[in-house]
Amino acid sequence: MIANSAFLAAMIVLLLLFYVMGAVDFLAPYKHLIVPYYLWPIVSAIVIVFVHVFALSYLLARTLFLKDTGRKLAHVEKQLQTADTIARELSDRLAGEE
Repeated sequence: MIANSAFLAAMIVLLLLFYVMGAVDFLAPYKHLIVPYYLWPIVSAIVIVFVHVFALSYLLARTLFLKDTGRKLAHVEKQLQTADTIARELSDRLAGEE
C-alpha cells in the first residue's frame, strides 16, 4: 500500500511539475539567474508537495481498501475456533497458546 501511494504521489507531482513548467516557460531565458538562488527552495517545495500528496493518497487507500477489516478478521478467527477447520495447523497453534 505504501508503494502504491508513493507511485501515485510521484505521478501527481510529476504532472503538476509538467503543468507548472509549461506555464512558466517565459522564465527559461533567465534560468541561469534563477537556479543558483532558488534551487533549494524549489526542491523543498516539491518535496513538501510530494509528502502531502503521499499522505493524502495513503489515507485514501487505507480508507477505501481496509474497510471492515476488523469484522473480516473476527470472522476468520471464528472459523479457526471451530473443530472442522481447513487450517488445522493454525487452529492447533491457537489452541496451544490458550
